Amino acid sequence: MWRDLESPGQPPRVREGKGSPGGWAPCPLTHTPETFPSTTPPGMAFALLTSVPPVFGLYTSFFPVLIYTLLGTGRHLSTGTFAVLSLMTGSAVERLVPEPLEGNLSGIEREQLDAQRLGMFALQLGVLATFLSEPVVKALTSGAALHVLVSQLPSLLGLPLPRQIGCFALFKTLAAVLTALPRSSPAELTVSALSLALLVPVKELNVRFRDRLPTPIPGEIVMVLLASVLCFTSSLDTRYNVQIVGLLPGGFPQPLLPSLAELPRILADSLPMALVTFAVSASLASIYADKYSYTIDSNQELFAHGVSNLISSLFSCFPNSATLATTSLLVDAGGNTQLAGLFSCMVVLSVLLWLGPFFYYLPKAVLACINISSMRQMFFQMRELPQLWRISRVDFAVWMVTWVAVVTLSVDLGLAVGVVFSMMTVVCRTQRVQCLALGLAEGTELYRPLRESHKLLQVPGLCILSYPTPLYFGTRGRFRRILEWHLGLGEGGKEAPKTDGPPDAVAEPVRVVVLDCSGVTFADAAGAREVVQLASRCRDAGIHLLLAQCNASVLGTLTQAGLLDRVTPEQLFVSVQDAAAYALERLELTGPKTCTVWV
Repeated sequence: MWRDLESPGQPPRVREGKGSPGGWAPCPLTHTPETFPSTTPPGMAFALLTSVPPVFGLYTSFFPVLIYTLLGTGRHLSTGTFAVLSLMTGSAVERLVPEPLEGNLSGIEREQLDAQRLGMFALQLGVLATFLSEPVVKALTSGAALHVLVSQLPSLLGLPLPRQIGCFALFKTLAAVLTALPRSSPAELTVSALSLALLVPVKELNVRFRDRLPTPIPGEIVMVLLASVLCFTSSLDTRYNVQIVGLLPGGFPQPLLPSLAELPRILADSLPMALVTFAVSASLASIYADKYSYTIDSNQELFAHGVSNLISSLFSCFPNSATLATTSLLVDAGGNTQLAGLFSCMVVLSVLLWLGPFFYYLPKAVLACINISSMRQMFFQMRELPQLWRISRVDFAVWMVTWVAVVTLSVDLGLAVGVVFSMMTVVCRTQRVQCLALGLAEGTELYRPLRESHKLLQVPGLCILSYPTPLYFGTRGRFRRILEWHLGLGEGGKEAPKTDGPPDAVAEPVRVVVLDCSGVTFADAAGAREVVQLASRCRDAGIHLLLAQCNASVLGTLTQAGLLDRVTPEQLFVSVQDAAAYALERLELTGPKTCTVWV
């Protein structure tokens, strides 16, 4: 990487590696100011969600970012504190450490019970994130945003209320806030109102005019400076008992190994957090990789996030992941490589070493307002529901069930409900798949479903069926009933076969049946035995069964179940066309073919 001479007045630019978008990008030094409001204030703000001192948020904005910069493959990805993970971690911290953490330093006993250990499992459990579908992730983040909003109400109103955890925590918090509303602090309420009046419009301006603004408006840092000056000059902390951040200790914490005896207590919390971490990070990395035409190594991403959570847990960091807000900001500011993370670390490092005392008089209500304003994109995900309803009613149902479960129960239980319900919809859809009768498209060698095409040829006595779903214990019963319906194999003996043609068509008894197995991706022991029984019933009924396009795995399972004891290898074909040609020869259609044409 080397310097390129630019015209006077233009920011210095550097040449990036092969495959970078545009070939040239602004030097990372030029967007260092933009990283300050996107890392430092939100880092301290999300520490409030985690129920730990604000300085721990700065640690989490430094160590994981530095490690991912060295190991990650996402060029545009920015890691650090994430609201959903902070909220989930906070629930675990409140359960493990019932007493509140006061000040900015905790003892060794508290550090051992701190959220740092929850990142240890991300290295091995992140692979399970493949079970998180897009509706589940979006509903989870949208529902968690509502939890964040409600959890910050006591800080906005100056109410010293204990944090509610467990099921129905959102409603418990609302009830407690309404009950204690007469005791709210007018000073903190005024600070919160002024902060939101500045932060929300600035966020909206940054989004609407992102193409016109040279750099995003640093609303967070402006609000931090104004609030700190106001609190210092007016002595809000002593005169009106406004809660402030206090002294941020300089330097780095001493690395500590967590107590392995506590692992069984946090295992249940670690699993959903590991799923959310890798699912959000991997999906965000893939979005920007597709946008800028480069590839992401999923295994390396899993390793990078796991190592960053593992090592940073030794330095009082709570679980972290990729964040949409800071990633978008860095991309808009010109960050196109992982080097942007290094300069973000430099900003946080300057706060930890030199600038920490300037945040002494920062009201915690301002940090709560930063948390709420950062939830904007998560709330706006609900605008996609009408389009999701038009695209897929099933995905819409998954979204709504997950959101309701997250809001009414808790984030981790809502995630479990969403994953289970999403997988149940997949199982239910495999049982609703219809077995399709195929016919030959005139003038081609393609076989299409009789119900979907306009003009197809069907040979009397030949039935070609396609079963496009896995064959396992949950679908074996439907598979048996469908084949009996098509082939006329009733319990009372051989019945007339069914037809997909016109109602007045005379169905000729089926003598040869071709079963297209290209859609059968796998088969278990129960499904394989069902195919073997079908072969026996077809042989007893005088029907010649041919199997086409079985993949190696399915064919191996069928063979182990004893299929070759019922059929010969000559009845297995690579394609439907080969099986149909063999069937025509068996039907002795050597002269002009007489076919029924469905129009």
